[in-house]
Amino acid sequence: MPSFIPDIPVILAFALASFVLAVTPGPDMALFVSRTINHGLRHGMVTMAGALTGIAVHTCLAAFGISVLIVAAPTAFWVLKIAGALYLLWLAIQAIRDGGGLLVTKSGGHRPGLAQSYWTGLGINLTNPKVALFFITFLPQFVSAADPAASSKLLFLGVEFVVVSLPVVLAVVLAAGWLTRALRDNPWINRALNWSFAAVFMAFAATILLAEARR
Repeated sequence: MPSFIPDIPVILAFALASFVLAVTPGPDMALFVSRTINHGLRHGMVTMAGALTGIAVHTCLAAFGISVLIVAAPTAFWVLKIAGALYLLWLAIQAIRDGGGLLVTKSGGHRPGLAQSYWTGLGINLTNPKVALFFITFLPQFVSAADPAASSKLLFLGVEFVVVSLPVVLAVVLAAGWLTRALRDNPWINRALNWSFAAVFMAFAATILLAEARR
């Protein structure tokens, strides 16, 4: 197996976490649904493309920064992993406490161009500090500072995140009307998604903290 490809258990664990994150309602999903409902399927698609471009940018920046940190300051990398585990715990608690949710807002009479929808999707992703923080703290959990191929594996995982997320967000756009009604009329669906999110990230956080404590 090429050195830039993580082990199969890592790939599968990251795919599970990426899927749970992708299906959990948030600002990006709300924007996709809103654009689709108010301006049509094409606008939903290009808005989604803009957000996925933002994810690719976040991934590259995080992979580069983490790779530099591994080489320059191994102790700081260890601190980042611990902080990341604690952040995942906080995200899990927030998902349960606040309930997440999908808030779809109606737009005014102005119909944006497709390019504007794309840049809106890109902008909401790039300017969301929680997305940047998530990638900076989440990606390091799946590589080792002693691995010479850590940087290439980080990029591989970033591509995997986009690949796993793409069919999920595509389905969200195609089912925008149904999804909005389901989340509004059936609160248990939203709770189930958030509890799934919390369970997965609590498990990751606990595994990381226990592994680091044994070292």
